[in-house]
Amino acid sequence: MKRFLKYIPAVLLVWALLTAFTPVDKTPVKCLIQLTNYSGEGAYLIVSIVDADNEYVETIYVQGKDSEWYSEITEWWKFYGKNRPNIDAISGETISGGERALNVLQIPTDKIDKGYSLRFETSVEDQGYYADDIQFPLTTANLTTKVEGKGFIRYVRMLPQ
Repeated sequence: MKRFLKYIPAVLLVWALLTAFTPVDKTPVKCLIQLTNYSGEGAYLIVSIVDADNEYVETIYVQGKDSEWYSEITEWWKFYGKNRPNIDAISGETISGGERALNVLQIPTDKIDKGYSLRFETSVEDQGYYADDIQFPLTTANLTTKVEGKGFIRYVRMLPQ
């Protein structure tokens, strides 16, 4: 028995390490983003998960690679600029007026139907910024819907995989 007891700390350490690095289960959802017809530079677009208090939880998608302009997306920058997480969801160049983009969002399954929302922010150089161009509850039903935008986004259509 004494011999067995000396292994308990090692077993607990291995268990702690395995549970700490368990990957988060994600639900892939196709997202079609259609922009309004406007002239000028391409739009930077951020998709984030926010909680019931509209506090940022996670950035799940960034459209626009040139990080020098991220500070112009002011609400998101307050979160991202302070925390500087490694975002692996940066995809492609900005998209221009009238264009559309189809992407797959990897949404953490544990955030669906739990009081969180998806927020789409847009910014276009010298034309404006919309902190909540689109925002809707992150529910199973809403992951199969079309939502109209208020700014540079005409609409977003969510398409289950």
